[in-house]
Amino acid sequence: MEFKKLINNILSIFGIRISRVNIKSKKDIIQVLRVKPWFELNGDKTLRLNYKLDKESFVIDLGGYEGEWSADIFCKYGSNIYVFEPNKDFYNNIVERFRNNEKIKVLNFGLASNDRIEKLYLNDNSSTLFSEGLNFSEIQLKNVVDFFNSEKIEIVDLIKINIEGGEFEFLENIIKSELVMKFDNIQVQFHDFVPNSDIRMSEIQKELSKTHYLTYQFEYVWENWKRK
Repeated sequence: MEFKKLINNILSIFGIRISRVNIKSKKDIIQVLRVKPWFELNGDKTLRLNYKLDKESFVIDLGGYEGEWSADIFCKYGSNIYVFEPNKDFYNNIVERFRNNEKIKVLNFGLASNDRIEKLYLNDNSSTLFSEGLNFSEIQLKNVVDFFNSEKIEIVDLIKINIEGGEFEFLENIIKSELVMKFDNIQVQFHDFVPNSDIRMSEIQKELSKTHYLTYQFEYVWENWKRK
């Protein structure tokens, strides 16, 4: 109780109520302070949705979860959307959500640097490859380059990437393969629990800056890269 009281006093300085967040460690406190400016801008309903899209645009939702972001994008623009969700339960819920929408295609696998089966560890309302424990499911990942070739995808107007640590491998691979040039907007959430996250994120950003430029950036929250 003393720890929680101390943290509550610290966060109250920034106008944050601890009852609204799950504080377990110093890292959690850091993340709370990171997201405060984002919440003040209502970024989930503004920055993450404000793009030059229309009903002909092609959007990828990499890490669909509950399908909320895809639903918001579709309601606003009517775009064509591919939703990737490797977790079977989440996938089934998204399929049901969009079962009468022919413009939204839901796929039960993720995109990575190669084809493989991985263990996806489930923690509360999130999931990641970077964990351990007994609560996991096996998921399928597919080579992103092969997938793009098989689907004959030439341009992606917007990709949202929220794959709980897998973003590093995905971005490193599309940069190395030069597939990155097919993406007009790259909206990504980096995660700091991945080993060497700061170094890898910095290198990815350095490489992205050669082909894209930042339109907004909130460290380890959300950032967007627009093709030059």
